[in-house]
Amino acid sequence: MHFISPSKGVMDWDEMVIDILDYVTSDSDYSYKIIIGTDSHVRDETHFVTALVVHRVGKGARYFYRRKLYEKIKSLRQKIFFEAAFSLEVASKMAQSLAERGHTELNLEIHLDIGHNGETRSLIRDIVGMIVGSGFDAKIKPDSCVASNVADKYTK
Repeated sequence: MHFISPSKGVMDWDEMVIDILDYVTSDSDYSYKIIIGTDSHVRDETHFVTALVVHRVGKGARYFYRRKLYEKIKSLRQKIFFEAAFSLEVASKMAQSLAERGHTELNLEIHLDIGHNGETRSLIRDIVGMIVGSGFDAKIKPDSCVASNVADKYTK
């Protein structure tokens, strides 16, 4: 699994985890959140982008992203479930990597590209239930900036 850092380029999973932990341990005066979100855009195929943001609360952030291409998905419900599943996959792997390195204190949060306004409102209970049932905090619009802004930036 490879991710792209806007400042460091393509990184494999272990390089990204080390970079995240270096960032987190470089200034222990702050608290940190690791936030994962996925957005997609349908053209001839469906472009999914999963973003991983390390937020130094009150003092900026770093982010990484990966792209995946799939066949054209016409169903909004299916597309939203794919987005949530990709975020969940990355969050689960990150939680495992952090635990293996002794950093269980870091909070992981998943941002979902769904909200009370628009066609996705009927999916909130199912999608949030899937994320929370997997042990992660879930945020929806308007509080889901990683999916709505960071990942969205790279789907176009």
